[in-house]
Amino acid sequence: MTLTYRTLYILVEGGDDARFFERVVRPMFENEFGHVQLWQYSQQEKEKVNTFLDSIRAMQAAGIADLIIVADLDESPCVTDRKERILSGFRSLSAGQSPGQPSGPYSSTRILIVCREIDSWYLAGLSDEECRSMGLPATLDSTDHISKEQFLSLMPDRFDSKAEFMLEILQVFDHETAASKNTSFSYFMRKYKADE
Repeated sequence: MTLTYRTLYILVEGGDDARFFERVVRPMFENEFGHVQLWQYSQQEKEKVNTFLDSIRAMQAAGIADLIIVADLDESPCVTDRKERILSGFRSLSAGQSPGQPSGPYSSTRILIVCREIDSWYLAGLSDEECRSMGLPATLDSTDHISKEQFLSLMPDRFDSKAEFMLEILQVFDHETAASKNTSFSYFMRKYKADE
């Protein structure tokens, strides 16, 4: 039996997302895929993103690639609305697709919505003990509604930058704790395990 070499492309919005997915998510997929490639799309021109998606579509049709597109919920009223905006935002995704249930060559495309922003996933991975040791003002039972602004307001003064704070969190990040404190991270973990 010949094993097919497959690549997983994970398209993320920006640098904070890329940092998180590089450290926390990539290792989860490395046994399933020959290669995992992260690519930031939010600062790219739309045509460049479409061209990249077209090349992934060709690889998906050949059965050698899968795709996860990650986006924050931001100001969308619900996950379905946000998925529809993503699907309609790129011509390569919009042809005959329905939110969360792509068909045809994009049957192995997953659109992952982070509620509300990636900052909430970072904080979710901190146990109560880690929150105390980092100097956070309180333990966090749920991070579902944490915004970038709230994340920054919780950042202890000893950190010079948001990136420095995030890197420290990633050193002690715990998947199980995150799944218990953030609904969308928990959904992602269940979905991934179901797809294994």
